[in-house]
Amino acid sequence: MTTPPSGPDTVPPPGCPAHRASGVPAGLSAGGLPPLYGPDFAADPDATYARLRAQGPASWVELAPGVPAIVVTDYDAALEVLRSSQFSKDARRWTALNQGQIPMDNQVVPMMGFRPSLLFADGDRHLRLRRTVDDALARVDSYRVRAFVQRSATALIDEFGPAGSADLVSQYAERLPALVFTQLFGCDDALADRMSRACARMIDAEPTTAQRGSEDLARCLGELIAVKRRSPAADVTSWLLHHPLGLSDEEMIHQLVVLIGAGTVPQSAWISSAIMLLLTDDRFAGDLSGGSLTVSDALNEVLWEQSPMANFCFHYATNEYDLRDDSGAGLLIPPGVPVLISHAAANTQEPRDGGGDRRAANHAHLAFGAGPHVCPAQSISEIITDVAIETLLDVLPDVALAVPASELTWRPGPFHRSLSALPVTFPALSASGSAPVHTPAPSDPTSGGQPWNPPTSTSSTPQAATSTARRPASAPGGRRRRWSSPVAWLRGR
Repeated sequence: MTTPPSGPDTVPPPGCPAHRASGVPAGLSAGGLPPLYGPDFAADPDATYARLRAQGPASWVELAPGVPAIVVTDYDAALEVLRSSQFSKDARRWTALNQGQIPMDNQVVPMMGFRPSLLFADGDRHLRLRRTVDDALARVDSYRVRAFVQRSATALIDEFGPAGSADLVSQYAERLPALVFTQLFGCDDALADRMSRACARMIDAEPTTAQRGSEDLARCLGELIAVKRRSPAADVTSWLLHHPLGLSDEEMIHQLVVLIGAGTVPQSAWISSAIMLLLTDDRFAGDLSGGSLTVSDALNEVLWEQSPMANFCFHYATNEYDLRDDSGAGLLIPPGVPVLISHAAANTQEPRDGGGDRRAANHAHLAFGAGPHVCPAQSISEIITDVAIETLLDVLPDVALAVPASELTWRPGPFHRSLSALPVTFPALSASGSAPVHTPAPSDPTSGGQPWNPPTSTSSTPQAATSTARRPASAPGGRRRRWSSPVAWLRGR
């Protein structure tokens, strides 16, 4: 990846005594800033967020060794930045990177460096790219999404079910979203397998492995685009390729990278964190009529309390910007410095009006962002997560943590709130017999809601979902955990 030359508005004013090239105020060094990384931060990020909130709505932090940035921790201030036209998403404004103060091989650059996608676009260019994605995703049938999730979830459970134990992060939550998105993209089975493995490598904490995964994914997407140009089908890739606004192959690759990137790591974190909550909090277990909270409640609580995308949504002030909260506390934000939103800190901030817990039964969290760059795939993400958990708990109703909850650990990076592992045990499933998973006949939204017959090509048709791992007959029904998951509404979306 190369970084284009910086524009005239990416460098602080010449001779400005208040700022150095990196934007860090005089008297501070990046190494002396509060870190948003490492095992201590991962173990208790809320302690860091509390200290930062005490300083005002935004504070200087260190994202990785030698990488300064500003993080917004106040809910209202976060909305202000997300919605303001005085902030840009164009990472070519990042002064310290442009001037070589941050090496291109730094671990955070792959997440923050410029790419020609809607994630880094402003104004008319963003509107054009965003429209292609919105239009393509609007054609995705929720019945097909459910079928893809059920097929993939069942296949994964079949793999580890007979063992009676599993790590639900590496063996389930990390693998499932990539499998679903490759089917939405219209990959055949061979390409889907390669792409899923590439996504798994991208998640790896080791930079060389992650970079190799990124390169492998780009190659897979290039092959997919070539296939879909020759033989379009009813899938997201074909709809993007043949959109009237006409994306180039480069734009296509980066649009798909954004979709699969945003739909895998945060999705994995959401699934695994929600499962952890269901297994460790008695509020979510009990008889269906016993007043327990539902799986949907658990999913919403995770978005408030453990936002999967903990710190992200980078912006750059186009000019000096004075960001203040209602108390008058604030920070003068210089141009050329990454300003990221702490979704986690903003979501867990106590309401200043004393009006109680605004998280109860509402969806005003910032887990999906806000403003013009709000996540375009929120409804798809909700279906994937809900069906993934519904399927798991239906097949493994007696699943339980294999270790005390206090022994679970979190990944140490600044961007995601994601479990390192989620070891569980359950009565081993037998591998005899076979039963199809019922999936409703999908409909094509372009055909007036009539049943849709997919093409016979394996690149766009989900295979018949079957389950070879069956619930053991010895599973004692009398002590079965009952899960309340009112997902019927999803089936009619």
